[in-house]
Formats: sequence, C-alpha cells, structure tokens
Amino acid sequence: MKFVDEARIEVQGGKGGNGAASFRREKFIPKGGPDGGDGGRGGSVWAVADRNINTLVDYQYTRKYFAPNGENGRGADCYGAGGKDIVLRMPVGTVIRDTDTGEVIADLNHHGVKALLAQGGKGGLGNLHFKSSVNRAPKQFTPGEPGQYRSLELELKVLADVGLLGHPNAGKSTFITAVSNARPKIADYPFTTLHPHLGVVRVGPEQSFVIADVPGLIEGAAEGAGLGHLFLRHLSRTKVLLHVIDAAPLDEEADPVAQAKALAEELEKYDPALAAKPRWIVLNKMDLVPEEEREALISHWREAFAKEGEPVFAISAAARQGVEALVKALAQKIDEDRRAEMAFLDDERFEGEDAPAYEPYDPTAH
Repeated sequence: MKFVDEARIEVQGGKGGNGAASFRREKFIPKGGPDGGDGGRGGSVWAVADRNINTLVDYQYTRKYFAPNGENGRGADCYGAGGKDIVLRMPVGTVIRDTDTGEVIADLNHHGVKALLAQGGKGGLGNLHFKSSVNRAPKQFTPGEPGQYRSLELELKVLADVGLLGHPNAGKSTFITAVSNARPKIADYPFTTLHPHLGVVRVGPEQSFVIADVPGLIEGAAEGAGLGHLFLRHLSRTKVLLHVIDAAPLDEEADPVAQAKALAEELEKYDPALAAKPRWIVLNKMDLVPEEEREALISHWREAFAKEGEPVFAISAAARQGVEALVKALAQKIDEDRRAEMAFLDDERFEGEDAPAYEPYDPTAH
C-alpha cells in the first residue's frame, strides 16, 4: 500500500431541517391549534483514531465529506429525523488542522479518540413553539441552520518511542531489521528507504517499544537536498533519537564528526524542539574497523560530543555486535520516561475550560 502522510479534505455538517407551520384539522375540532413540528438536526462529521489504519491514502482520492441534512418538520406534531453522522477513521498519530487559521483541531494520539470536525446545523422550530395567550394561531416557523464547513489539513506523525537518524547508507535499516520485526529494503546505494518503517522491539515478556526508521538526512535538506526533511515529522513524538553513523566510510576524506554536527544543525532548522530531544550517537559497522583502532575511534567520538552530553555506543548491526546492550539501555530510558509521563498525567486535572476538545469514541453512540 502506498504510504501517504499528508492530505487535504473538505468537511461540512448537514443543514438542519426547517420547522413546519401547520394546524390541527380534525372533524368536530374547529380550533385545533398549531401542530407544526421541528426540523431535524443536520448530521455532523467526526474523526476517529483507528490503529488498524496506517496511512492517509484514502483521503487522497476522496476529499469531500458532506453530512446529510436533517428532515423538515411536519404537521401532527411530527419532528423531522436528524441527519446521520459521518465517521472518518484515521491512523493513530494524525494531526488535524484548519487550513484557513492553522489551528490544531485535534491530535488523534490514542486508539479510539474521537474529534468533532464539522457540527451539523440545528433544526428549525415549528409554529407549535410560538403559541401564546395572545397569538392562538401563529404562522411563524424558523428555518434550519446551515452546517459548519471546514477545509482541513491532515498530517500523520507516526507514534514511536525511538527514532533512527543518520546519513544514507549508515545502516539504519540494517539496525531496525536486527532488533525488530520490520523488514525494510536494504541495498548498497543511497536512499533505499523512501518512507518510514516501524518495528516493535521485544525486550522481555512484558516490555517492548516501537522504533521508527526514516529516510536518510543529508546536509542542505532544509533547502531540498536529498529527500528534504519533511519526513522528520515522524520523529517528533519519539523519546530518544539514535544518530546512526558509519564508522568505516568508503570515502577516506570524509569527516564523520563534521557530518554529524551538520545533521544536528539540520534538525535545528527544521524544529528546535526535535533538536532538543535526547540524541544518542551510535557508531555502526565497527566490525569493519581494525580492532586496534576501535578504542581510539570511540574515545574520539566521546570527546567530540562531550559538551552535548550525548552517549556514544559502538555496534555492528550486520554482525549483531553490541546491539543487545544498546537495546537494553533504550528500554531502561523509555521505561523511565513512561513512568515520569504517567506521574505527570496523574497530577494533571482537565477541568472546565482546560478540558480536551475530543473524547474517546463510543461506537454504540452512532
């Protein structure tokens, strides 16, 4: 299936039905009075996070979602039926923005979260509501209100605990293959990874985390070099970034340290919040480095990134060397972050105006 992480759609709630102006007419009841019913409400458009969907490709082909109108009211106190709601199922991690204002309407970051995209219009009032002691036969009624219209931007940010970052052919895909069930394409030429891959890393019977592999990043990506940097959105939710570096580059004149610092600058250009995330240096392909040079190489990298306080790991993903120690360190870091996050959520209370604009989806309500 084609991986699509952006889409634009138009949504509109249904128009409310008009109220009715009607009078009760029955034999032997000369003054039956008004009996016009109200119009039904228009249908609304909702978005629901569904973990069984992993791409926005459906919204590339169908872009307009208009909910049905409510029925008009009728005589004999008959109220019009309400329009049926439309429920749009989207991948977990989808961010929905208003195209005109840029406002974030919802962040579907958990399975089952529901968000209202376009409210249906209210139904009009029938003349039954306008009866009074001085107006026994009202002819007034109100029309239904129009439904809300919105043009929306959908952006998918995959949910992962660890993100793999690095230049092309640094060994990111080999690493995610070694530690998880993901099977991305691996080849000896640049940019074999063209879209994100997710893999689940099993540390123990009850412990696991998700790792994301994104296309390689090169210097000048902010100006469009390589594949650009738009795919970095998929690392925005991660807790740790693994900067995978080729410890034995084919180009002997290349300066891997300078390239690593340049890549960090690209992160800063894209999103300072992403650049501020914990970033671990992973020296890959250490099996290609002569054994007598390995300690000196590791010491050189630790000195180069001592000010940033970034830990340095030496591994060989292809030979499965040093991978287990790195995975255990990641699992410990993620477990600590999850505990801290849970403690924070226990202390937070969403009340009054601070309440979220969306809620868990109840399938029985539709």
